[in-house]
Amino acid sequence: MTIIIDQPEFVEVVEKKVDVEEENELVLDGGFVVPEKKVDVEQKNELVLDSGFVVPESNAFGHTFRDYNAESERKDGVENFYRNNHINQTYHFVKKMREEYSKLNRVQMGIWECCELLNDVVDESDPDLDEPQIQHLLQTAEAIRKDYPDEDWMHLTALIHDLGKVLLLPSFGGLPQWAVVGDTFPVGCAFHESIVHHKYFKENPDYDNPAYNMKYGVYTEGCGLENVMMSWGHDDYMYLVAKENNTTLPSAGLFVIRYHSFYTLHKSDAYKYLMNEEDIENLKWLKIFNKYDLYSKSKVQVDVEKVKPYYLSLIEKYFPAKLNW
Repeated sequence: MTIIIDQPEFVEVVEKKVDVEEENELVLDGGFVVPEKKVDVEQKNELVLDSGFVVPESNAFGHTFRDYNAESERKDGVENFYRNNHINQTYHFVKKMREEYSKLNRVQMGIWECCELLNDVVDESDPDLDEPQIQHLLQTAEAIRKDYPDEDWMHLTALIHDLGKVLLLPSFGGLPQWAVVGDTFPVGCAFHESIVHHKYFKENPDYDNPAYNMKYGVYTEGCGLENVMMSWGHDDYMYLVAKENNTTLPSAGLFVIRYHSFYTLHKSDAYKYLMNEEDIENLKWLKIFNKYDLYSKSKVQVDVEKVKPYYLSLIEKYFPAKLNW
């Protein structure tokens, strides 16, 4: 069954003037507060999402979002992470991991139970936040819920988009960080230069392999991203879990889950020659989602117990009570 979703209008940038004495706050249902900085009347443009969510100027460490060169306590660790990631994410490695984890024979549990497991997970590839992952999920979901109150599938997609990070835990194989988190990219074709820390791909065995280092590699133009092998990690794993457990989320939701870390596509338009018409439509939703995923990260925490009943109702609507993982 195909679910048709209306495409909302999306405003990229608007001119916003704020009085120098004024400081407003956006308070979401779960208590997540997005502060608006004091801005001089002559100062810059701000990125404002559809219903008024104002993108903050800096991340939780006071730096620009996704600035991999900013001097911070996480800079060296993040770069070392990408070195390991780019060296080891080969076509054959990804194929092996997809075959192994497609069995979904490790754990049986519900969605919320998995959310709670993320209290023990911190993403070492993220230069913007070092909070437990469940807070990031709820911050993203609540920000989208505020601006898109009628798109409940997007609220739930935001809540579950990073659940695949449980791959870091022993019961899911205890995979190394480089095989779970970080930006994703196609394998089996040339590594695009827009991928963060691209220089480390030179140590990847596929880099000099003529079967995998050409523009299309093992793929064909317009083949569809569904037929493209992505670097292995939490995105692809959660996509497999949702799909194989017969979720009723629309295809746009599954697309967001699988490609939300594919930054070289939704930031640099790389690899668009592999997309088909359905991908192009779903990409519109991914670009909307991405801004909330990235810019809602905050040290201000959501009241989990307050919002839990709402998300449990969405889980019941779109998923079985127990899933195979």
